[in-house]
Amino acid sequence: MSIKINEVDRIEITTLEDNYIDILAGGDSAIAKRATGERAGKRMSVLAEHGFSAFIQLFKGSDARTLQFDFGLSKDVAARNADALGIDLSLVEAAVLSHGHTDHQGGLGDVVAKIGKKDLELVLHPVAFRQNRYRYINQGQKVPIPTLSKLEVEKVGLKITETREPYLMLGGDVLFLGEIPRKNTFEKGMPNTYYEVDGKEIKDSIEDDTSIVMNLKNRGLVVLSGCAHAGIVNTVEYAREVTGIKKVHVVMGGFHLTGAAFEPIIGDTVNYFKEIKPDYIVPTHCTGRKAIAAFENTFPGHFILNMSGTKLTFTA
Repeated sequence: MSIKINEVDRIEITTLEDNYIDILAGGDSAIAKRATGERAGKRMSVLAEHGFSAFIQLFKGSDARTLQFDFGLSKDVAARNADALGIDLSLVEAAVLSHGHTDHQGGLGDVVAKIGKKDLELVLHPVAFRQNRYRYINQGQKVPIPTLSKLEVEKVGLKITETREPYLMLGGDVLFLGEIPRKNTFEKGMPNTYYEVDGKEIKDSIEDDTSIVMNLKNRGLVVLSGCAHAGIVNTVEYAREVTGIKKVHVVMGGFHLTGAAFEPIIGDTVNYFKEIKPDYIVPTHCTGRKAIAAFENTFPGHFILNMSGTKLTFTA
């Protein structure tokens, strides 16, 4: 399989929501621009919470295409941060949901209202609508995972495209990866997650987890994940396989390496990135403090700390 993604001259990714914010950190560079919390002379804080959302623009010459990737956790945070950052969400031409967990779809209604378009395409894996999801914590305590329904998505005016297969978007500028094969031996997915059908408990392998891929001219792939429940290594390898492009310029997103179940595979994940040598590694959201520290220490000059409100610009 080899799917051709258009080359683009510039990719701008503005994080509308992430787990972390430090307004005083500074650290602007040619690639990263931090939020200051000020717009038009009025102070308006950029908020952080356990969720992820990104506003993406791709440029070929002076032509721009715009995509919304995920919507954050709380109803209003991603949309509010867009206002604080001066981002015009009405530019969005299509949207992607990385998977159905609430920390990626909770703010869908408010973001779509600001986009303000009828029949905007939302691309997702069909399992994103799986109902009766839950997980076990603390010696068997059952915790429901809020779910997404087709009805609520359609009510806000979105046109749903469900696909398990890779799917080109924005005229071929973006590739939705679809269901990601789980091939390596160390990425085993999220434990203790289940769903119920007709009273029967079934292991939830979160097949809806996916990512998007872009192709930066003369640089290589830019891979953006939501949570990488399929494993960030499996994700990047599938992106390389599907596109036929081996060079990876940027790996960004939640890598889900936090907590006791995942910390043992931080070393294997770091070693993989040592082998493929991406130009930039940008862990976000659910990657976890220990994993982020490992990436920062192992890849000086290639690591970028992300925050709510950070705008990243990658150029050909």
